[in-house]
Amino acid sequence: MPTETHYRACNLCEAICGLEINHEHGQVLGITGDMQDPFSRGHICPKAVGLKDIYEDPNRLRRPLKRTADGWQEIDWEIALDEVAAGLRRQREAHGPHATAWYAGNPSVHNSGTQLSAPGFLRALGSRSLFSASSVDQLPHHFAAWQLYGHPLLLPVPDLDRTDHWLILGGNPLVSNGSLMTAPDVAKRLQAIQARGGKVVVVDPRRSETAAKADTHHFIRPSTDVFLLLAMTQVLFAENLVRPGRLAEVTDGIAELEAAVAEFTPEHVSPITGIAPAEIRTLARELAAAERGVIYGRVGVSVQEFGGLCLWLINVLNLLTGHLDEPGGYMFATPALDILGKPGIYNRYDRYRSRVRQVPEFMGELPVACLAEEILTPGEGQLRALVTSCGNPVLSTPNGAQLDSALAGLDFMVSIDIYLNETTRHAHYILPPATGLETAHYDVSFHALAIRNTSRYSEPLFDKGPEARYDWEIFEGLRQRLESGDAYDAAAASAPENPETKIDLGLRYGAYGRTGLSLDELRKNPHGVDLGALQPRLPAALRTENQRINLATPLFLADLVRARRVLAAAPVAAENQLLLISRRELRSNNSWMHNLPRLIKGRNRCTLQLNPEDAAARNLADGQLVRVRSRVGAVELPIEITSNLMPGVASMPHGYGHARAGTQLKVAQAHPGVSINDLTDETRLDELTGNAALSAVPVWVDASLNEE
Repeated sequence: MPTETHYRACNLCEAICGLEINHEHGQVLGITGDMQDPFSRGHICPKAVGLKDIYEDPNRLRRPLKRTADGWQEIDWEIALDEVAAGLRRQREAHGPHATAWYAGNPSVHNSGTQLSAPGFLRALGSRSLFSASSVDQLPHHFAAWQLYGHPLLLPVPDLDRTDHWLILGGNPLVSNGSLMTAPDVAKRLQAIQARGGKVVVVDPRRSETAAKADTHHFIRPSTDVFLLLAMTQVLFAENLVRPGRLAEVTDGIAELEAAVAEFTPEHVSPITGIAPAEIRTLARELAAAERGVIYGRVGVSVQEFGGLCLWLINVLNLLTGHLDEPGGYMFATPALDILGKPGIYNRYDRYRSRVRQVPEFMGELPVACLAEEILTPGEGQLRALVTSCGNPVLSTPNGAQLDSALAGLDFMVSIDIYLNETTRHAHYILPPATGLETAHYDVSFHALAIRNTSRYSEPLFDKGPEARYDWEIFEGLRQRLESGDAYDAAAASAPENPETKIDLGLRYGAYGRTGLSLDELRKNPHGVDLGALQPRLPAALRTENQRINLATPLFLADLVRARRVLAAAPVAAENQLLLISRRELRSNNSWMHNLPRLIKGRNRCTLQLNPEDAAARNLADGQLVRVRSRVGAVELPIEITSNLMPGVASMPHGYGHARAGTQLKVAQAHPGVSINDLTDETRLDELTGNAALSAVPVWVDASLNEE
């Protein structure tokens, strides 16, 4: 067979870059960027070659595993699905439907099969004990969108290709490739802003890779962004810079907002943020003066105790400066496949609460920071069983050691995952789906977060083989068995519904259906279809009850009381205390790519970064092994001394911690690192949204007693 070329989108992160894959005799020869992709334009990052490594990984599971007294045993698919469904039914009959929990990890959203078929399984499961990675780092975005625009998935993104002023808080898009902003090749897009005379400004406790390329960088004390944003809003009112433009006609609460922020002057918040009053005023004035400008915040502002207020104020600032829903500003994509669902008022908030801490539900799920205590705390409603999908919460959620212990005590656990990892090692069954190059894929969520409207469908490159099952076949198989109970007959069961049917219908009845867009049309265009630049969508797209935007909703105004208390208390760090923040790596995506040799190779990237002042105060040398401890635990790792970090702050990457026994991750175990979530505290939450407050964790750093 001659060398062939396959085109598809990379589904390993949110950027959905187009790939050109050369292959021969069932082997991948090379992966490069697809120059004909209208969105990514040939750009890829190092993760793209990871698709080859995942496909070839000898540790990737290909058949179901069952945990027995003699260890893990491979079993037949039909037997596995029968036994898992029977086990779930037994749990429901013994303890009720809500005693079985569900956890969906980040990759679940990167697989259209899982995204479109898991809901049917969950309806059959019948539990409201649902958890996901969303409450680790993004619920504040959804909460603000719901309160302001009427739906948590109506999320605006920066219109990067037309903006002239980009203010970034707590984001590092050169490494994340976006994040709740699908934007391939951010580096060139950032350079283009500067080339046309624009400006890029970063506010972050760390001089990140993005900050290094920006025009201006401001250090800020971790977890104080809310006070900076309140002060910037106050400056707009005080200096008569409020210009909401055409949206003024559909916006309420401006006067109430002005009164609510009046006390948060730059002078008042400067001591807690570490940013001088003059610099705060400059940030507000420049955003207001920009003809086409946008303020964007991501993980750094989401994972703090005022994440909800931060995202509210980011939206508020974009609206007050006339940049919301305008070219070059904060705009809404018009995806080919609509993810908002049926019209109507969204009401998935506080319909029920977690059993132990009484934390409200939002978007149909409970905060994952509450998962361990719901398992460990005896009593009526105690979680006794768990199903996980594509996730590793032992490494990715707060106080992972506590969750690790909790999972070991479950009566029944099932994991739909391609690896035997730090979480799935506790499962009684592991059901591994076909993955990556073996699957068809449509980016259901990320086209809805894209900075340009495009659409693309990826066909499988390789056949999955007779011993494998697609993710949708697994979920459909379990759904049918749960719904049928003892009456299930495999021979008489209908064929599982292929998600292609849902994708095709969504495209045909979507925003571009009248132009002929369909699955067949996308198959004819393997490089993707360009649907044009973002267009203004408000007020027509609003889902609020009165079709208006209320900037001063009661929930946000009530949470300002909590912010006022913190500001009045002027918190002082304990002796020798540092504030811990995380950081992301370009070669990784959370915890699940550390078993790929070409992505993990090179220098040790699992280090604790410290400012030279903090290192000197503790008599620590570069590369020295140190002990880092918090309220919940302690870890040891080498330090990296750098002036890129603000004094008083420590930084670790997330996703490591592969030294736990019982996994089958040969490469990751050889580069284990330590888990930052063995230090983060499950009791620290954004009270408004339920999101984990992983940033600004108080820690103490000392020389390791084990250093030779």
